[in-house]
Amino acid sequence: KREKELYNYARVWIPDPEEVWKSAELLKDYKPGDKVLQLRLEEGKDLEYCLDPKTKELPPLRNPDILVGENDLTALSYLHEPAVLHNLKVRFIDSKLIYTYCGIVLVAINPYEQLPIYGEDIINAYSGQNMGDMDPHIFAVAEEAYKQMARDERNQSIIVSGESGAGKTVSAKYAMRYFATVSGSASEANVEEKVLASNPIMESIGNAKTTRNDNSSRFGKYIEIGFDKRYRIIGANMRTYLLEKSRVVFQAEEERNYHIFYQLCASATLPEFKTLRLGNANYFHYTKQGGSPVIDGVDDAKEMVNTRQACTLLGISDSYQMGIFRILAGILHLGNVEFASRDSDSCVIPPKHEPLTIFCDLMGVEYEEMAHWLCHRKLATATETYIKPISKLHAINARDALAKHIYANLFNWIVDHVNKALHATVKQHSFIGVLDIYGFETFEINSFEQFCINYANEKLQQQFNMHVFKLEQEEYMKEQIPWTLIDFYDNQPCINLIEAKMGILDLLDEECKMPKGSDDSWAQKLYNTHLNKCALFEKPRMSNKAFIIKHFADKVEYQCEGFLEKNKDTVYEEQIKVLKSSKFKLLPELFQDEEKAISPTSATVSGRVPLSRTAVKPAKARPGQASKEHKKTVGHQFRNSLHLLMETLNATTPHYVRCIKPNDFKFPFTFDEKRAVQQLRACGVLETIRISAAGFPSRWTYQEFFSRYRVLMKQRDVLGDRKQTCKNVLEKLILDKDKYQFGKTKIFFRAGQVAYLEKIRADKLRAACIRIQKTIRGWLMRKKYVRMRKAAITIQRYVRGYQARCYANFLRRTQAAITIQKFQRMYVVRKRYQCMRAATIALQALLRGYMARNKYQMMLREHKSIIIQKHLRGWLARVCYHRTLKAIVYLQCCYRRMMAKRELKKLKIEARSVERYKKLHIGLENKIMQLQRKIDEQNKEYKSLMEKLSNLEITYSTETEKLRSDVERLRMSEEEAKNATNRVLSLQEEIAKLRKELHQTQSEKKTIEEWADKYKHETEQAKLKEQNTLLKTEKEELNRQIMEKKLVEETKQLELDLNDERLRYQNLLNEFSRLEERYDDLKDEMNLMPGHKRTDSTHSSNESEYTFSSEITEAEDLPVRMEEPSEKKAPLDMSLFLKLQKRVTELEQEKQSLQDELDRKEEQALRAKAKEEERPPMRGAELEYESLKRQELESENKKLKNELNELQKALTETRSPEVTAPGAPAYRVLLDQLTSVSEELEVRKEEVLILRSQLVSQKEAIQPKVNKLVDQQLKLYTPSENWGCDFLSVFTQLLLNFRLLESQLQSQKKSHENELESLRGEIQSLKEENNRQQQLLAQNLQLPPEARIEASLQHEITRLTNENLDLMEQLEKQDKTVRKLKKQLKVFAKKIGELEVGQMENISPGQIIDEPIRPVNIPRKEKDFQGMLEYKKEDEQKLVKNLILGKQLSHSVNLIPGLPAYILFMCVRHADYLNDDQKVRSLLTSTINGIKKVLKKRGDDFETVSFWLSNTCRFLHCLKQYSGEEGFMKHNTPRQNEHCLTNFDLAEYRQVLSDLAIQIYQQLVRVLENILQPMIVSGMLEHETIQGVSGVKPTGLRKRTSSIADEGTYTLDSIIRQLNSFHSVMCQHGMDPELIKQVVKQMFYIIGAVTLNNLLLRKDMCSWSKGMQIRYNVSQLEEWLRDKNLMNSGAKETLEPLIQAAQLLQVKKKTDEDAEAICSMCNALTTAQIVKVLNLYTPVNEFEERVLVSFIRTIQMRLRDRKDSPQLLMDAKHIFPVTFPFNPSSLALETIQIPASLGLGFISRV
Repeated sequence: KREKELYNYARVWIPDPEEVWKSAELLKDYKPGDKVLQLRLEEGKDLEYCLDPKTKELPPLRNPDILVGENDLTALSYLHEPAVLHNLKVRFIDSKLIYTYCGIVLVAINPYEQLPIYGEDIINAYSGQNMGDMDPHIFAVAEEAYKQMARDERNQSIIVSGESGAGKTVSAKYAMRYFATVSGSASEANVEEKVLASNPIMESIGNAKTTRNDNSSRFGKYIEIGFDKRYRIIGANMRTYLLEKSRVVFQAEEERNYHIFYQLCASATLPEFKTLRLGNANYFHYTKQGGSPVIDGVDDAKEMVNTRQACTLLGISDSYQMGIFRILAGILHLGNVEFASRDSDSCVIPPKHEPLTIFCDLMGVEYEEMAHWLCHRKLATATETYIKPISKLHAINARDALAKHIYANLFNWIVDHVNKALHATVKQHSFIGVLDIYGFETFEINSFEQFCINYANEKLQQQFNMHVFKLEQEEYMKEQIPWTLIDFYDNQPCINLIEAKMGILDLLDEECKMPKGSDDSWAQKLYNTHLNKCALFEKPRMSNKAFIIKHFADKVEYQCEGFLEKNKDTVYEEQIKVLKSSKFKLLPELFQDEEKAISPTSATVSGRVPLSRTAVKPAKARPGQASKEHKKTVGHQFRNSLHLLMETLNATTPHYVRCIKPNDFKFPFTFDEKRAVQQLRACGVLETIRISAAGFPSRWTYQEFFSRYRVLMKQRDVLGDRKQTCKNVLEKLILDKDKYQFGKTKIFFRAGQVAYLEKIRADKLRAACIRIQKTIRGWLMRKKYVRMRKAAITIQRYVRGYQARCYANFLRRTQAAITIQKFQRMYVVRKRYQCMRAATIALQALLRGYMARNKYQMMLREHKSIIIQKHLRGWLARVCYHRTLKAIVYLQCCYRRMMAKRELKKLKIEARSVERYKKLHIGLENKIMQLQRKIDEQNKEYKSLMEKLSNLEITYSTETEKLRSDVERLRMSEEEAKNATNRVLSLQEEIAKLRKELHQTQSEKKTIEEWADKYKHETEQAKLKEQNTLLKTEKEELNRQIMEKKLVEETKQLELDLNDERLRYQNLLNEFSRLEERYDDLKDEMNLMPGHKRTDSTHSSNESEYTFSSEITEAEDLPVRMEEPSEKKAPLDMSLFLKLQKRVTELEQEKQSLQDELDRKEEQALRAKAKEEERPPMRGAELEYESLKRQELESENKKLKNELNELQKALTETRSPEVTAPGAPAYRVLLDQLTSVSEELEVRKEEVLILRSQLVSQKEAIQPKVNKLVDQQLKLYTPSENWGCDFLSVFTQLLLNFRLLESQLQSQKKSHENELESLRGEIQSLKEENNRQQQLLAQNLQLPPEARIEASLQHEITRLTNENLDLMEQLEKQDKTVRKLKKQLKVFAKKIGELEVGQMENISPGQIIDEPIRPVNIPRKEKDFQGMLEYKKEDEQKLVKNLILGKQLSHSVNLIPGLPAYILFMCVRHADYLNDDQKVRSLLTSTINGIKKVLKKRGDDFETVSFWLSNTCRFLHCLKQYSGEEGFMKHNTPRQNEHCLTNFDLAEYRQVLSDLAIQIYQQLVRVLENILQPMIVSGMLEHETIQGVSGVKPTGLRKRTSSIADEGTYTLDSIIRQLNSFHSVMCQHGMDPELIKQVVKQMFYIIGAVTLNNLLLRKDMCSWSKGMQIRYNVSQLEEWLRDKNLMNSGAKETLEPLIQAAQLLQVKKKTDEDAEAICSMCNALTTAQIVKVLNLYTPVNEFEERVLVSFIRTIQMRLRDRKDSPQLLMDAKHIFPVTFPFNPSSLALETIQIPASLGLGFISRV
């Protein structure tokens, strides 16, 4: 049944010899038993497809269009070869996407074109992302490997395979570039650059041009990139496999030798290469055989420069490089050595043969020896050795073997040196291996190389199959799905055939050991051993020198010829000895380690660090087995290295990249289906698909399934438990339970089930769409009809009016003509006129009457229809009401019946007692009475209703009578219309007569017109002259406007240039700050190095002018040092060490000079102390100063008392409630007094603290030295014994007074805060009330007029009552506060009175008399502050420490915005006042360094960075405002102008502060970016803000992040909350509004750029519904800007590219008009971005249409002239240039108070 249903007019795939698979559609439904299918191909041709009579297998079904082009092939519902091929083709050809996932494999198709998808911006976009979230990419695989390495603590491998020319090397190169960019290096040795630099070297010596590829790797390589514990690159190691040595001596047609030879020939003219005596590549035998020495688009000379630079970077010195080039040049000259035959068995080299002479000179060997051993060989027997000449053919082969051997050894030597350069200096923690190895190869002639390559691919395929199988098994086990064994191809038999005992390689090695072994005898051994015994081994029919192996990919026929020779890889020992005796030191070095090498083509892995967690051993050979290893054959060595590689891969987590070659002609974006299928079969992609399809390939989470197929469920099916809901629905939809399985978190489907569900879903949606369309089309047609009818009536009305007006005009003209002729025809015309006038009036009356009647009828019909509608609607409402009433009554009856039954049960139990019966009867009587009353009431209601009904009948009858009378009146009007028609006929006759007269008047008119034409001609000439003058003036005006436009454009261009310059300057500044930080770090490292460790005493003296240190920095740096003891021990780079050593010497000299200065200062301080001890009376003056301070405090106390007494009097005089009310004058006086008292209190508290500290310090300083002096001072200042007691009592009372005032102030502050909170609450309630009013208004507008009035009245009544209640509550609250304040004032007055009495009692009469005698008892006036702060020079560091490095300063809410800046400026002012340039310079330098230090330590805290950006800008503005320059003094008050700096011009420091502000701004942007970055993609793209708009599509193995919000995911609200947080912090810190605008603009740019970049890299996000989501999200951000009054900040404009991308997703994309609209709309997007979005556009439902390729081509053609950047992604790291507009402060410096919490007690106000 299911099969029949699926093959109903379905689309299928049928085999095709050309296109492999063709699409066709069933014309007739398939029925079981049919042998032929009626099909129609896509080109329209009909076809009969015969089913296989044996298997009766139906052709594979096509996937729904919605699944075509999926990122992951496993997301396809039908998993088979045609579906895979079609999906790859659609992505490659239509969407220009070269990467596709196939489960765990990344399929990469070579585009043969440079694509802009590998830049650093793309790397940043993929960094940190989940693999399924982004579009397939090599970077996604690399990121997954990097992430798994860090997460699972396991080594990783990326296995890149494919045919030659498929792009393996490029893929491996990009993977390595990704690791180098993302991880960075652990040291300054730039390891990542060295890893990337190894590529040009290896490509030059290991890559060559082939017929299939211009840059084909002719060797396999496995690169291990090592990482430390922080997962930063520390080194790398490379292993190579099977270098194609034969290419050195032979190249096929259209191929080249290795690139390095052509690079040498291209650089032959360089002076350093003159000695190599090179020439054109066509001159040398080894480079001219292919006949294609040049590659299009490649400059070999430039490539040579790159190769040399890479060698230098990897530490290969110039001498070694020249040595390598000498050997390579020698190989080229050796190839030109020719031999002359003496006879058939011997040959000779011509005397003084130039190529051989050059070879010997370059190699440093004797000419005669080399010439001799090239033509002879040594044979050794048991008893003697003798020299034998060789033939010319053997000599040529020996020469070629020597050249190959030299090149192979040189290759190994270079690989060795590259490995040494990349060797890690610290211990390797983990690694990621990148395997770039040849894919499966089959040619017309296959030899030993192809055999080894295919053997390696067999091993890799086995490992791949096992890994895929293992992952599938793990998935099933994790989801607790019953595991059924999946049959998959195991190629172990094929591997056994090659490598097992008596296998092909064993027999080959055995034959190589035979004295007379040959290829023919080896072939016979193979036939005897394996033919007819192994199913995978076959013999060709027509050959005895070949064999066939059935590999996993295909059958391959190998030719036995050359196998033995290549396996032996023999070279004559005598020739090697000659080379070893060379004077050229590099040459013997190539051969000295030859015996220890594992393979002639694999690098020795010396110096590798073994891994701690893997069992893989490095490829080292034991010294004891040197001779044995040397004798091993190439096949044996290759097998060993392959086993080692497999061990390494098995110990890592593999990631697979399969490179596909789309065509053999290197045409860009051309797809050859035949070649693609061959490679897909060969690389195991189809095997992956087969394994997936055998089980349950389609996997959905329960939530995704529910979201997608919710349309198939009924309301009753939806339960709270999503899992159970899905189970219930699936059991109904798919009856065969074997077709799906329920896991823990996912539903597993067999192949084809998702397509079946999609079909059901599409059918249901289609039916719903048809229904909606039917209704909408009907509504539209009705609307159209009404509109057309109305339009027709309007047109008729206007036409008739126009006709009437024309007729009236005609009559007026006639009347005018009659007036002219009245003297001739007066009597006749008068008579006619009267007659015509009467007729016209009659006609007009008739017409007007007719129109009036029509209008009346229409109004009447409308009125009657309204009445009918009213009654009908009333009737319908009553019917509805009665129905609902009946239903309610019925429900009540049912419910009451049920309750009665329950009650009956209870009553039956209680029914036995007589008393119960009595009670029951009493209850029944009462009920009967109640029922009787109800009946009476209902009778009354019935009577009233009958009366109403009779009234309605009466009104109805009267209305019918009126209608009848109207009908009779209408009949009368019809008769009158008939009479009017008769009159019209008579009038028409009169019109005919008038026409005759009209002809006569026309002739007269012609004469008049001729005269008028002449007049017109004259007037036109005059007009033309006027127009000419006007045009001239317009021309002048236009010229002026053009000039103005030019000026505007020039100014705009200048502004752009200025912005560019500003941006460049700020970037340079950023780079400078980075280098400065690096310098500081290096200095710290130098100080941490052994022998250069600084102590606490020298810590401050090691600082330069722009560095700052304190005790805090030392304490905070210590844990960092303790954390990384291993890194300290690591040896540094030598060049870096020398630089640091030089810097250390400079620092030591600086330290010594500072130490000398410190000693000098200490001596001066000691001398000063000695002088002070000699002069003790000076202390008396200081104590006198302190007593003056105390006296000042006492006077202040008295002043406060007086003010409080005045207040008390004012309150006692008027005791009425109005006085103490919050708005009363007395209340305001109290508040003013309290505020002034609180301010004064703060000042006095600080002075008391300073006083105390000074008294204590003086006491401690004086007491141990001279007790006598203290006694004298005490006697001096205590004339009476009770003086000390009096002072203490006054002081304590003063403190009590202060505390009392402080508590009052605190309570008042709390009350103010409460009032503020209540006001905020009221604002919130008013907002809610406003919203509610708007909702009610909207609801009222929908009601009829009567109901609307009633509802509005009701609402107004409720509103007024609520307001009254609120006002009453407020009155009660105010009464309470008034009472409370009264009580407080009473208590306050009482306490003040008590204090006054107590103080008066304590003062004795004697003291009053003696008081004037004291010398310090002079009352002082309030000090007039000048807005300056004084500090001692030694307190400068303390000032910086407390003010700048204070940890909680930036988080303080109660500080004045910019307070640290004001304090610093006031200190600068005082230094300027003193004319102390040293102090100014020192303070500014310390300030700048302190800010840098605090930002370096807490630079990732937004509040800290924002705080110091605000304060730096304020400090800068203060320096400008008070600089004395006229431009900055415009907004100053006279008092502020007095505060200007007088002695110093600090313009240079202003520039330094401006640069610092720029650096802080850039740091702030980086902090913002780091905080916002994780939120943006989730909130702006992934989260469904409008729920249910975007449907979930089927996904593959790589599950993307769900758009359903979890607890941990970010939403748009998260972003807006974060923006609110940023904004409130910046406002709190008092940041300039213009600067806030710039920050907001930068934030919005980051949001827009990151969102757009992610959109451009995610196919699943490019849909119509997602465009709608984005536009909604952007509108929310714009709303936020409006709320914050930031619409003019330019932030909205930065979102324009994102808005246009969202619009592009939603607009129509079909016709040329659409293309034109898109081109004009998307002016903020680049052409690449527009095309990318169109390519990625993916329908979520079947009703959406894909964008046609032709449409995209049209867009490209229209945009080809647009000059924009070819870059695909926006630069998310771009920072707009910042400006700091001058913003003067209105705050007076003298009013600024310094809170005690800052700990700046050592500063005094001046």
